[in-house]
Amino acid sequence: MQINLESGELGGVAGDFILPGTRSGRDPARSIRRGPSRLPAEVVAATQRERLLDGVVHTVAAYGYARARVSDICQAAGVTRPVFYEQFSGKEEAFLAAHRHGTAVVIRRMEEAFAARADWCDGVHAALRVVLAILAEVPAFATVAVVEVDAVGPAGRLVREQLRVRMRRLFVGCPRPPAGVSGELLVDSVVGGIYAGIYRYIAAGRHAELPELLPTLAHFALAAFLGPQEAARRVAQAEAAGTSWRRPLLPCVLEEAAVRTLDPPLTPR
Repeated sequence: MQINLESGELGGVAGDFILPGTRSGRDPARSIRRGPSRLPAEVVAATQRERLLDGVVHTVAAYGYARARVSDICQAAGVTRPVFYEQFSGKEEAFLAAHRHGTAVVIRRMEEAFAARADWCDGVHAALRVVLAILAEVPAFATVAVVEVDAVGPAGRLVREQLRVRMRRLFVGCPRPPAGVSGELLVDSVVGGIYAGIYRYIAAGRHAELPELLPTLAHFALAAFLGPQEAARRVAQAEAAGTSWRRPLLPCVLEEAAVRTLDPPLTPR
């Protein structure tokens, strides 16, 4: 799927669904040139905000949250410090904005993949396939959203918990657990285990290997409700049907030719 950088649209979907960190904030196609401009003020502000969100992700992924500075974020986004402070009160607010926006994109894609399957097991498999693919394709955001969020403190822990709450929705239609087993605790344990497995690979810099976790994570998720034998059968069935991970061109991912990671310096605006 193609993304039109000038219109901010991807295949007819609003640009709000582009994952922060996918693009370079200093992409010349996104610059706002000096001099008279016909762009409305709200369009200029929205463009600068999007570039800052990309700048936050690339900067924090490169330096870590603790070492990232506002000046670094501005440099990565190609904007001035006054512009940054027009949008955010500081680094923490900018980080949380990027995290919330990006995780909303990821969860929406997961929910769409889940809803496209009539069967709950197939839906879980499809949702996991999507999240692993996205995080593998956009490693900067994966690092920021899953690992660096821990460095933010209480606010970071809150947005991380909000993400897990959204992930629990995938288990609303899951089979009822045996008598004496808490369904709520079981779902929390499964979601936590999936998150921990993803965290381990991202923290180790093994982003490209994330899609390889699909059979294991899908089996883990299903076995808690179906038992290991039935879970293995259902995972094998999903993969035989062609729903195992194949490097997709996701709506939130730019084609390589459109990504510029080493842009020439632009005059901040």
